[in-house]
Amino acid sequence: MGFDGDDTLWHSERGFHVAQDEIRAILADHCDPTVLDRRLIEVERTNLHRYGYGAKAFTLSVIETATELAGDRLTVDDVRAILDVGKRLLAHPVELLPGVEQAIRATAARHPIVLITKGDLFHQESKVAGSGLGDLFSGVEIVSEKDPEQYRRVLARYGADPTGFVMVGNSLRSDVGPVLELGGWGVHVPHEYAWELEAHDDEDAVRAHPRFRSCPDLTTLVRVLDTFGADAPDPPPGCP
Repeated sequence: MGFDGDDTLWHSERGFHVAQDEIRAILADHCDPTVLDRRLIEVERTNLHRYGYGAKAFTLSVIETATELAGDRLTVDDVRAILDVGKRLLAHPVELLPGVEQAIRATAARHPIVLITKGDLFHQESKVAGSGLGDLFSGVEIVSEKDPEQYRRVLARYGADPTGFVMVGNSLRSDVGPVLELGGWGVHVPHEYAWELEAHDDEDAVRAHPRFRSCPDLTTLVRVLDTFGADAPDPPPGCP
């Protein structure tokens, strides 16, 4: 079994929402917040192949966006304030989501589990250490992207058959869809915040897949896993 990290096991996107509010305030004298938000997501999309994911990538994209929108009006103090926002994101303590520790321990007692997460290597390693869950995983895979080929490589390293693999995560695009393509199982655990760049092109098709499951949070994960089998019965109430 595989688990995503950010916004599946611990809060992440919530911190970015706070950070973006701070960035809007810093740049309020230079540009309209709506223009800033729209341009920032465009810059982040363009920069994904350069910087990847995470707080460092976000900070670099904010600085690029700010220099573009504010031009020579952007001050050293503005840049310093943006960097401070990025540093706070990196230093934010790990906050586990409801039911995570119990779900990880219960699952690890039944199946080998691997953490598969995207983002900056150093930051993700610090999150794993701060979570207190690291020793429960058979392995930790910090990858630059999550697509079928990347999952295939990860599973090959562990000698796992994709058809017997279950991936648990909050993103249909990164955690569930690619694994379903490989013939595995996907368990979607939605988070209150969703990053625009994690939107799936065809969510309806993913949700309609016979190996798709969903549950409101990890407190009900074990019940969902009990629905898996040769006949793939319908999930229990509360986990459609």
